[in-house]
Amino acid sequence: MLKIAVLVSGGGTNLQAIIDKIADGTITNTEIVTVISNNAGAYALERAKKAGIPAACISPKDYADREAFHEALLEAVDGAGADLIVLAGYLVVIPEEMIRRYRNRIINIHPSLIPSFCGTGYYGLKVHEGALARGVKITGATCHFVDEGTDTGPIILQKAVEVQQDDTPETLQRRVMEQAEWVILPQAIDLIANGKVEVVDGKVLIG
Repeated sequence: MLKIAVLVSGGGTNLQAIIDKIADGTITNTEIVTVISNNAGAYALERAKKAGIPAACISPKDYADREAFHEALLEAVDGAGADLIVLAGYLVVIPEEMIRRYRNRIINIHPSLIPSFCGTGYYGLKVHEGALARGVKITGATCHFVDEGTDTGPIILQKAVEVQQDDTPETLQRRVMEQAEWVILPQAIDLIANGKVEVVDGKVLIG
């Protein structure tokens, strides 16, 4: 059984997609052991409680410095016995110690087709604003492993979504979530849970 820790900052729509897909059997061999948010007001924490999943707020604001915050975060994930860390709209930089300790065991969902519209400054609506400003016809989402860079880790899955002429950043964000993020994030977790994902020379092999 793959034990996952889900890290969130906001509403938790991707968390809900994971909860639902575990419940309906789309994601197999997996349980969420903890949900952690840096934001005490995050609705994601409510979603976790409703689903009977242990949830906690660990915020940098509550610690003297980043080091103390990082220690608390690592302690919470380690203490939950997580095999895989899932970043589902988590807007805090992951400590390097965590990346080292969980090498190729942290995944992130990003709302574009990496390498487009990714890296520093591209998060949330800013990604979709960038895509619309550039006039791209196709966008999408990418699920990837996390390394020391920003959106630079090995790519697991990608799914394309068509941009429509009358799109606003908000409508595009919603369509990318529904058609891509909520599809490939659960799919990636299921593949990992069933031993079908391997990283070789910085690239993901799915078998």
